[in-house]
Amino acid sequence: MNPTPPVSQLATPATPTPVVAMGWMHTAKFLTTAAQLHHLPPLSVPEIAFVGRSNAGKSTCINTLTQQKQLAFASKKPGRTQHINLFSLGKQGVTDAILADLPGYGYAAVPKQDKIRWQRVMANYLVTRENLTGIVLLCDPRHGLTELDEILLDVIRPRVAEGLKFLVLLTKSDKLTRVEAQKVLSIVRLQAGGGEVKLFSALKKQGVDEAAQLLWQWAHPPVPPAPPESAAAPAAEASLSAPDTPTADPQAES
Repeated sequence: MNPTPPVSQLATPATPTPVVAMGWMHTAKFLTTAAQLHHLPPLSVPEIAFVGRSNAGKSTCINTLTQQKQLAFASKKPGRTQHINLFSLGKQGVTDAILADLPGYGYAAVPKQDKIRWQRVMANYLVTRENLTGIVLLCDPRHGLTELDEILLDVIRPRVAEGLKFLVLLTKSDKLTRVEAQKVLSIVRLQAGGGEVKLFSALKKQGVDEAAQLLWQWAHPPVPPAPPESAAAPAAEASLSAPDTPTADPQAES
């Protein structure tokens, strides 16, 4: 009869199988929508934000990862959706993470005043949202990182330095040749400055499993094991049994 494995071996692995990660992503459900930051509910579970230019394939990416056709709404007029949409993740009805779908930016048909307002809202969200754990930036590799993408990177750079996770997904990668894909990967990796960069194709399902696994890891960081009680006991016993050190008498020295 095989002995029972220790608790550490029974714990959920730090890197799940694609089936586990994709199953977890499939639990996504609409939670709420907000037009202003103060309308967002305060949450304590990890939150992962999806950002990117309009037409970068953000809604398609979210729907592909969650295996749901209409979870994230893709407007027929890009740039018109101006709300932050939150989706809850978690099995057995227990929310253990949040996906945040931020409005697409940079579409020319949107009035300038709306662009400025949403740039401020998004910047404030990325800087002040306390439970924000990671950011997924969607980028069309045929255009590369644009000036607005670079501005977004500058906004989040201090938080990335403090441990905020960051991933660039090069969407629509099926439209590139292998040589073109490798060239874009190299360029964007240099521009990202610390973030991970992966190819992604909703059509060919390229990079889907890898992205799901990475997001699962962001939301389920490994918990360091507690020190065994036996390690602390000898030190405590030693301090209790150690003889008192005699205190010198000043008068005796004089």
